[in-house]
Amino acid sequence: MREVASRLGVSIDVVCYFMRKNNLARRSVVENETIKFERKPLSYKLRQVLGKFEENLKLAGVMLYWAEGYKTSKSKGIDFANANPLMVGTFVRFLKEICGVEQRRLRVLLYCYSNQNTDKLIDFWTKLTRIPRGQFTKPYVRHDFRKEKSDKMKYGMVHIRYADKKLLAQVMGWIVEFQKKYCVGTQVVNEDAL
Repeated sequence: MREVASRLGVSIDVVCYFMRKNNLARRSVVENETIKFERKPLSYKLRQVLGKFEENLKLAGVMLYWAEGYKTSKSKGIDFANANPLMVGTFVRFLKEICGVEQRRLRVLLYCYSNQNTDKLIDFWTKLTRIPRGQFTKPYVRHDFRKEKSDKMKYGMVHIRYADKKLLAQVMGWIVEFQKKYCVGTQVVNEDAL
């Protein structure tokens, strides 16, 4: 209504009166939020032309997210969690080179044990990902853990986050494309025959 009033150069009250008089329904909150979301400009720029290396990097990134990414509808965007430096490095490279994310919007959450040095771990992940230290959120330090498991995550675990639901939808779309093209039994699973 505000948009209509602005375009016509009238007050919102005039628009409300006109809508009531002509029995025009207002948009629901959900409809309004959906329109705002669709109009929002992208915060990333997908690489359009992919060579063989880029195709492989895209496939690796999509598979990593399929396996280790947060995929529920409640997600605010990309959230990839892993403790393996090679996997994390590959996923960050996928985000930067294939998805064209804005570097400044990347966030990292370190998850580690209380017997580990958080500063050294953050330095390690900063050097590996080339994501500045200032983009790391407050680490989650676990105090209740079994000593025999403390060697499982030598470098801790990190969540690589990028708050953009449109990018999440894009990656999820790539996952579905892969499933349809390559997965054995996809038709059976989709038809709930199991």
